[in-house]
Amino acid sequence: MRCIFVLISSLLLTMAAGAEEAQRLSAEVLWKIKRVGTPVISPSGDQVVAPVTTFDLEQDKGETRLWLLSTDGDIQRPLTAVGLSVSEPVFSPDGKHLAFIGKRSDDDIKQILILPMAAPGEAVRLSEVPTGVSSIKWVGDHLYFISRIWPDKAPEEMAGRVKEEKEKKVSAYVWNALPFSFWDNWIDEQRQAHVFRIPAKGGAVENLTLRTGLKLPNWIQGAESYDVSPDESHLAIVADSKKSGTRPDFDVFLLEPGSPKARNLTLANEAPDFNPKFSPDGRLLAFNRQLISGFYGDTRRLVVHRLRSRQNTVLHEEWDRSTDGMVWAPSGGGLYAAVDDQGTRRIYYLPVGNGDPRVITDSTDFSNLSVASDGTLVGINQSFLYPPRVVSIDARNGGVERLDSFNDDLFANVDLGTYESVTFTGAEGADIQMWVHYPPGFDRNQKYPLMLLLHGGPHNAVTDTFHFRWNAQTFASWGYVTAWFNFHGSSGFGQAFADSINPDWLSRPYTDTIAAADWFKSQSWIDKDQLVAAGGSYGGYLASILLGREHPFNALVIHAPVYNLYSMLAADYSVHGVRFGEYWQSPEIYPSISPHTYAAQFKTPSLVIHGQNDLRVPVGQSFELFRTLQERGVESRLIYYPDENHWVLKPNNSLHWYGQVREWVERFAAPNRGTEASASVTK
Repeated sequence: MRCIFVLISSLLLTMAAGAEEAQRLSAEVLWKIKRVGTPVISPSGDQVVAPVTTFDLEQDKGETRLWLLSTDGDIQRPLTAVGLSVSEPVFSPDGKHLAFIGKRSDDDIKQILILPMAAPGEAVRLSEVPTGVSSIKWVGDHLYFISRIWPDKAPEEMAGRVKEEKEKKVSAYVWNALPFSFWDNWIDEQRQAHVFRIPAKGGAVENLTLRTGLKLPNWIQGAESYDVSPDESHLAIVADSKKSGTRPDFDVFLLEPGSPKARNLTLANEAPDFNPKFSPDGRLLAFNRQLISGFYGDTRRLVVHRLRSRQNTVLHEEWDRSTDGMVWAPSGGGLYAAVDDQGTRRIYYLPVGNGDPRVITDSTDFSNLSVASDGTLVGINQSFLYPPRVVSIDARNGGVERLDSFNDDLFANVDLGTYESVTFTGAEGADIQMWVHYPPGFDRNQKYPLMLLLHGGPHNAVTDTFHFRWNAQTFASWGYVTAWFNFHGSSGFGQAFADSINPDWLSRPYTDTIAAADWFKSQSWIDKDQLVAAGGSYGGYLASILLGREHPFNALVIHAPVYNLYSMLAADYSVHGVRFGEYWQSPEIYPSISPHTYAAQFKTPSLVIHGQNDLRVPVGQSFELFRTLQERGVESRLIYYPDENHWVLKPNNSLHWYGQVREWVERFAAPNRGTEASASVTK
């Protein structure tokens, strides 16, 4: 069965049609877009504050300011000045003040700043923490935050230790245990993350977790690692109960702030428990739970702990979806969550008592929720055709009201294509969902080349979001039909589907990829001889698998690929080791699914890209692949970014990335000249 729905932003298309010289969604346009971050709503429900980042290509960096919006749509103005780097806004419980993290020109590190909302002026710095602050929450009379400290040093010694670190002549790191890195950061074994608080009116900083002997994990970040009850009587934190580093068991602990005693609420579960959230009355603590240790794509279940009875209850056990981005409803009767659901993130209401999960939104993507005391719900909404926007969401019927007008002037002169969701038959007869993007002016009577995109993860999905780094509409604007498909292993389609590729990463996703190409080859508007494929991370792995097997693609783009599963031991995590055994325990798994094993069959022209600071997929993976391609005599190119990580994030590097990718795919799959983008692309 083929389910199709075309989602077109009629407003944008109408505005573009009236423009004198509409431009395509080029890479240059992507860097002109104001990027809207997570909004927060005031307790009264009438004000919203959101961080908005703009980029300067000449300086090759971005700047973030806080903007004030109103839920009636009448206000949109900046709250913070140009030149002040800011993030993480939070309202005071009475809504009269706003706290945020900022770094002024004379600050060495980010601190907490306070701004009155009645007559906003210059923000006042509240904290002076030498080791910096992050993940702030305003609860009661205090501001809570995380800082990474040297636990053997007294507070008054921290500034001196920070100064020593900056001035030291030895650059070496020393580890006696794992972990040694996380994504693009080396982990200093001597430093630990702890929860602190400071009175909102100013005063002494208090470490609330040091005496427990626990520390917050490096692998579970920010707000998901702690929460505070509304009356400030209890603190919930996430910590590794095994403390071994190699095989962590993240549990949720409950303690009174500053007490040396912490009670493990999840001792019986050896898989991760995380993301604690106190209910508005403080009687319940919700958190996420996984059941399979070593499988990050395992379903994230919703658990509620009752503080009085000390009982844990797993809610909606039969519901085959993960609970993400959850916030409590003001009544305490349930939670709202942004749920990855069949290729779309939808808002659901999850009751604590009787009743099943209730879907609130349908099409396009919703996330980053914030709720007011009166029940007003705001969040981020985006789609493939427009970047993140701040919206209010009617929790009863899913109605959406946009609260900002960022980027409207820019998009008034951008000619966008269209997209739709289709379903094709993949491995073992399973239905595979795919997003198909058509270039502006698409004509079914013409022939178009295909650029098939392979997503990373593998245990996540491509949802209806505006992607800045791999923008399908930008690729389509070059004159290609472009597609993302959610192959076996993708999230949002149930536990069995996500886990179906373990430990065999290869077979089903490869079959799905060939089936996707076959689906396109059956379409009258596809030029069957003009197909290319591109992927990054696990998508780079899948592209590398294509190198060693039969496929219909003229060329490949392979970004940050998992190429050699043996040398992936250098990564910041173990690929298969926890569940299926390390190389010396289960040696039969690795050669059968590692792309390097099939190097004798490599013959497809390949563009290989990697960043030096990538610690999730170390850069050696691409060096090994490129050397193999060159030794095999395969036409290939290696692009190396010494200052990028797993992603290409700097504006000018990104423009170069898009330009190189475009040049490569155009060499091997000629674009449809009738829809060729007019805007220049850096090469």
